[in-house]
Amino acid sequence: MAHKKNNTDLTELLLQCVTQPDPMLSMLEWLCAQLMEAEVNQQLGAEKSERADSRNGYRSGYRPRRLDTRMGTMYLMVPKVRQGGYIPFFVTERKRSEAALIQVVQEAFVQGVSTRKMEKLAQSLGIENLSRSQVSEMTKGLNDQVNEFRNRALSGTVYPVLWVDALYEKVRVDGRIVSMAVLIVCGVDEKGQRDIIAVEPMAEESRDSYGVLFQSLKERGLVTPRLVISDAHAGLVAAIRESFPGSSWQRCKVHFMRNILAYVSQKEKKSFAAVLKEIWLAPTSELARKRAYEVIDIYSKRFPKAVQCLENGLEDSLTFYAFPKLDARKISSSNMIERLNREIRRRTSVVGIFPNESSYTRLVTTYLMEYAEDWSISRAYLSRDSIEATLLMAA
Repeated sequence: MAHKKNNTDLTELLLQCVTQPDPMLSMLEWLCAQLMEAEVNQQLGAEKSERADSRNGYRSGYRPRRLDTRMGTMYLMVPKVRQGGYIPFFVTERKRSEAALIQVVQEAFVQGVSTRKMEKLAQSLGIENLSRSQVSEMTKGLNDQVNEFRNRALSGTVYPVLWVDALYEKVRVDGRIVSMAVLIVCGVDEKGQRDIIAVEPMAEESRDSYGVLFQSLKERGLVTPRLVISDAHAGLVAAIRESFPGSSWQRCKVHFMRNILAYVSQKEKKSFAAVLKEIWLAPTSELARKRAYEVIDIYSKRFPKAVQCLENGLEDSLTFYAFPKLDARKISSSNMIERLNREIRRRTSVVGIFPNESSYTRLVTTYLMEYAEDWSISRAYLSRDSIEATLLMAA
């Protein structure tokens, strides 16, 4: 009879799911909830509210968690465990970053630099009473994975196009709070797929720091790229030209416009920005120059400093026209890597101040590893045909 009742309950559940807007997603949510409850029961040695000699821990409520799947987005209620924490086994693609986040909290507590923000983060993760040994167990192998990703060989892949930028966060160093940079390099391979090929912590952005980064990439097997896209940071540009002779450099048109508009009054920025945009929307470099010269002639007296800035940087902002097969929208600016950095900042904002450099690098790298994995199974960022045509053209 029990077997018949179980079948009846399951049938009723399936019928309830069928009435939902997305029946399959609803079934998946139910299954995930059941799996989490079973896994926590096994971890604690007892079911919820059960008194048992085998019990080795207690629950502490639930925490909401978003989980993106190929079937859609689910919002799960994940059980919290008072000691040891809990990460569902089926969120493996996010498990590294959650482990890294836990390690950030633990290191802050151990060093006695916990803040109210850090304590709130610990509570949200359900790890108020997490010991150092428990963290070591949860994050076992994490540093090895991070180091392997950061130092992996690049010799088997060609990256014709690179985007370079830096990410800044507040980090405690020798008892002081400093702004520390992580230099990030993204590339597109021969198939048009995006990848993250460098994550390097540095005290600052400079010619030397970028030079060290690019030398490291070459030692790992990076072939000189055809095109490098970035803002106009003087040290970065100098390092690109020294490290990659023969490569073209594209000055991000979005950053360039901001530089120009800095010399224009607030009330006239919008109208002048619309005029400037027409330069880089031109179908050819010749027409783009013609439009730029017209802007220079018309506005030289009205906005002399803005026009001078435009003249000085114009040619570097038109480099993308030399690669007509590639998508101009994607190679004329650093928007792709800027969006990535904004997403990383959003996710690291829960920490506030990192307890040390290693925790900062570890967490940022694990987040970037997730994006690299997502990109590897996503559609190509630049078409394969356009990449092949570009490589042939430049050969």
